Amino acid sequence: MLGLVIRNTGSWYTVHADGRTVECKVKGSFRLKGIRSTNPVVIGDRVEIEENSEGTAFITGIEARRNYMIRRASNLSKQSHILAANLDLAVLVITVNYPETTTVFIDRFLATAEAYRIPVQLVFNKIDRCDDDDREYLDGLVNLYGTIGYPCLKMCAVSGANVDELRQILSGKVTLLSGHSGVGKTTIVNRLLPEANLRTAGISEYHKKGVHTTTFSEMIPLPNGGYLIDTPGIKGFGTIEMEGAEVAHYFPEIFKFSARCRFNNCTHRNEPGCSVRKAVEEHYISESRYKSYLNILEDKDGNKYREAY
Repeated sequence: MLGLVIRNTGSWYTVHADGRTVECKVKGSFRLKGIRSTNPVVIGDRVEIEENSEGTAFITGIEARRNYMIRRASNLSKQSHILAANLDLAVLVITVNYPETTTVFIDRFLATAEAYRIPVQLVFNKIDRCDDDDREYLDGLVNLYGTIGYPCLKMCAVSGANVDELRQILSGKVTLLSGHSGVGKTTIVNRLLPEANLRTAGISEYHKKGVHTTTFSEMIPLPNGGYLIDTPGIKGFGTIEMEGAEVAHYFPEIFKFSARCRFNNCTHRNEPGCSVRKAVEEHYISESRYKSYLNILEDKDGNKYREAY
């Protein structure tokens, strides 16, 4: 029997199949097929299940994934952690303060989405908490990413400002909702789906960082069609499955200028005749984006992303 994985609470998976939900576990032998991931089955997977007489079932197979969002596992650097699969859209919720979302974190998320051909919507939340300096910085980020081609939306989940615009964007799509703890993901879900009534928590005033409230991943149906995948907040976004020569492909503006470099295998670091470095110097490419590109190239040991990303 085929079904859709809509919830994961550790070792148990809730699968929607034949108009009902079935609680499943992964068959033991299935875990031993060389999957280098902390979670061989993820939200959004289409799976084969075999039921037993006790009303539970085993997941025995996964259909080929159209795409997936992946990052380096935080506890085992040689393994990956897949956030969700078969996505139409990924929404990255960003706050310029309370807590701060760094451009390195944003760029790592965007590069991964580019690698797996997942469209991204950037949502800048908590605009009500911005002072003049924050607003100037926020406008700069919106201009930067909007110019590259990433759609940006400013909103305030607490007051409801621009929530309707987000609702329209999500309609009919399977969407991953991601970002740091404390950026307001749960509040956004509660605004979009009041009946969900998810628990929220405040920001640690000492660390200015979020407190985890979502402890498992869940696929929530939207009234106008589609699903919203709510996931726990993440501190770091370690890239994985990226070869050095490929990284420039996942920065659209860098890839564009790389065609003019003197050498086909230019890494855009020290080579002569590099059009990318020239474009950075002439401000056609943002210095922050270029630094993020270099940061990923230099991330060979899998530990750099833990620092503040």
